[in-house]
Amino acid sequence: MGIRITVVTVGFALLYSLLGLNMWNIQVKKGELYRARAASQHELAGILTPKRGSIYFTDKDGSRVPAAINKEYPTAYAVPSEIEDPAKVASILSTISNRSEDELVEVLARENDPFEPIAKRPTEEQITFLEEQNLHGVYVEQSWTRFYPLNRIASHILGFSSVADDPIGSGRYGLELYGDDVLRGEPGSTDGDKLVRPKNGEDLYLTIDRNIQFQAEKLLGELVAEYSAESGTVIVENPTTGAILAMASKPDFDPNTYGEFDIGNFLNPAVQSIYEPGSIMKVLTMSAGIDAGKITPSTTFFDTGSVTLNGRTIENFDSKSYGEVTMTNVIEKSINTGAVFAERAMGPDVFYNYLTKFGINEKKGIDLPGEIVGSLRPLEYDPRDINFATASFGQGISVTPIGLITAIGAIANDGVMMKPYLNKENSPEEIRRVISADTAKQVQDMMVSGVNKAVIPVIEGYNVAGKTGTAQIPNFITGGYTDDVINTYVGFAPAYDPAVIVLIKIDKPVGGPPAGMTVVPAFRELTHFVLNYYGISPDNVN
Repeated sequence: MGIRITVVTVGFALLYSLLGLNMWNIQVKKGELYRARAASQHELAGILTPKRGSIYFTDKDGSRVPAAINKEYPTAYAVPSEIEDPAKVASILSTISNRSEDELVEVLARENDPFEPIAKRPTEEQITFLEEQNLHGVYVEQSWTRFYPLNRIASHILGFSSVADDPIGSGRYGLELYGDDVLRGEPGSTDGDKLVRPKNGEDLYLTIDRNIQFQAEKLLGELVAEYSAESGTVIVENPTTGAILAMASKPDFDPNTYGEFDIGNFLNPAVQSIYEPGSIMKVLTMSAGIDAGKITPSTTFFDTGSVTLNGRTIENFDSKSYGEVTMTNVIEKSINTGAVFAERAMGPDVFYNYLTKFGINEKKGIDLPGEIVGSLRPLEYDPRDINFATASFGQGISVTPIGLITAIGAIANDGVMMKPYLNKENSPEEIRRVISADTAKQVQDMMVSGVNKAVIPVIEGYNVAGKTGTAQIPNFITGGYTDDVINTYVGFAPAYDPAVIVLIKIDKPVGGPPAGMTVVPAFRELTHFVLNYYGISPDNVN
């Protein structure tokens, strides 16, 4: 009996010893291996990775339209701690990975590395190849990545995010970059078998209306193609709130395949390019002179066709002399010498102060990355009469498209400048009052008269206020100007209770045609579309 008990006792002791040894082997000796496996599984299952917030457009009815979302794609990955022969596996994987064989050998030899991506979005052929190879430690799983269902539409607004070195996806451009802190969320973590779950990113809802954006992109693409222009930009905005309804530029790109495009395509000209605005500046000059009490719309002067200052002669764009004309005639006929008269009537200091009030040389604070500002440097560092004179009709100084539409928007909004914005959750925000409501009304009248005289921008049944700008492009090597031009039109409607303001600009149309031939018809078509889309009642039914 005693012998049996002894045998049983020794047997159980040996059994517990073996069990304890196995537990020590799992928890201590191979603990790192199993933790790596668990971390790898959590990584691919999405347990540690937060879902990036989506970006949506909204239409006039408040319906949301997906513009940047998450979508499942296959991902090939390796767990180096499970790979016994890194060199052999690397030679096989190099045929489907964008990494070199030497680089793969290095990463696959990392004993404590639980996860290494091999191929993002592998093709069906590549997946079949991996299955046939049956490599221990190499897997294919579904994982989330960024998808842009509208392809090129609004690409400069949306930008893109990259998962090349960040499984969450890091915003690299556009709203993906500007809103990255909100969109990306917070990753989870592991400590052995303990799991801290991630916090998913928040969605962004934009003021961009898909239908207006589509129409803007369509018209801009046709315009750039028809005139073989180098580039172009459209901005559509509600001038009473600052909400951006559409923003497009050409050339553009597809954020789904951004790696296939030249880096220059990623510049957003609406907020990241400057240019001389040309005759659109005459509207701001008249606004300043009237608000300062130095001129009125009916103030007259005698135009001889030219004016000489500091030894330089300024002529009208058409080389004509118009004789006695009013300030309203100056806007109607776009008379350079008339703008110079208005500037000199108020004096350089008053003129400069109004240009700063209109925000020519300040950021507008739009919720996009990389916004730059226009420049008044010639007036600041070389304050001769000639520089102020040319600035009065838009030469020598520079603006951004977003800066220009914001300035003209102040005239549309009874003298109050609004901050432009894209995030629908934002509230309208006043930047400042620039001119009085009475001045704004007088300038609106002048702009409407200019449209009616020009005929081409007229939209039947509506009062439309607008102004063209055909600006020569400076020669930065030899000085002076080239034969290339930039055509711009900015206008709003209905003129006295505006629902929309539109800027259309194209750069270097072949042959240097005037704005009246290029951007003005496009403005009319796009503005008419928006008025119909919103069901805005006609205000001019005479």
